[in-house]
Amino acid sequence: MAPAAGVTAPRAAAFFDLDKTMMAGSSGIFFARAAYESGMISRRRLAHDVYENLRFRLRGSTDDRADEVRKRVGEMIAGVPVHVLARMSPRVLAGVLPRLYPQMLERAWAHQDAGLLVYIVTAASQEMADLLAHVLSFDGGVGSRSEIVDGRYTGRAAGPFNYRDGKVLSLRELAASEAIDLGTSYAYSDSESDLPMLRAVGHPVVVNPDAHLRRIAREEGWEIVHLDRLGRRLKIIAGLAGAAVLGGLGGLVRGRIPIGDRGDRRSI
Repeated sequence: MAPAAGVTAPRAAAFFDLDKTMMAGSSGIFFARAAYESGMISRRRLAHDVYENLRFRLRGSTDDRADEVRKRVGEMIAGVPVHVLARMSPRVLAGVLPRLYPQMLERAWAHQDAGLLVYIVTAASQEMADLLAHVLSFDGGVGSRSEIVDGRYTGRAAGPFNYRDGKVLSLRELAASEAIDLGTSYAYSDSESDLPMLRAVGHPVVVNPDAHLRRIAREEGWEIVHLDRLGRRLKIIAGLAGAAVLGGLGGLVRGRIPIGDRGDRRSI
């Protein structure tokens, strides 16, 4: 049956998680570096974030760490003018863009060419999601929104935190406003924490899955994509990061040792 006059027919979309799905490693480390260069965080805080980034590469995210990160970022940006964070964006993008998986970009653009809407869905800020979506020619970004009053961040949330069930709330809000049919849509993610998002769509795809998600994907018959292999080099870097935190090695903090290396890959 054709839609009534003035009513938009529902469309399918493809939703892509960012960290370890669209890109190797975590985008958060590049925000931390930019914050350090801008004087918003200390060298010690940056060293801790470097170490946590490597733990994320090796073990994935946890609910406790996600809550800790959200709280810490809120405290960090409280009172900061919006334009200060906006000026950090080029430095963050300079770290993220080289680590995007070409195969995932090809998938996203193939979905667009087939008539689907394509979105980045991330726990990172809405501003970063919007900027990255614009640079990649996606249809939009869905990030974690922060309250702004009189041109400054308050440190309080202005919407759901895009993690676990929060992503589903954001997707349903977007689906209602853009006439998206989630039942015919796709979702891509690497983490068990995104199971609610994967189960909210008709076509879930797991990318570089953690062990728990890989087992579930096999049981459910979902497509599994492998792009990121954590080889010996990453484990060596993880050991160096631990030494940096404990012993104060400056090389990691100043960026002389590569962070978030892609490791071995095989294409789709």
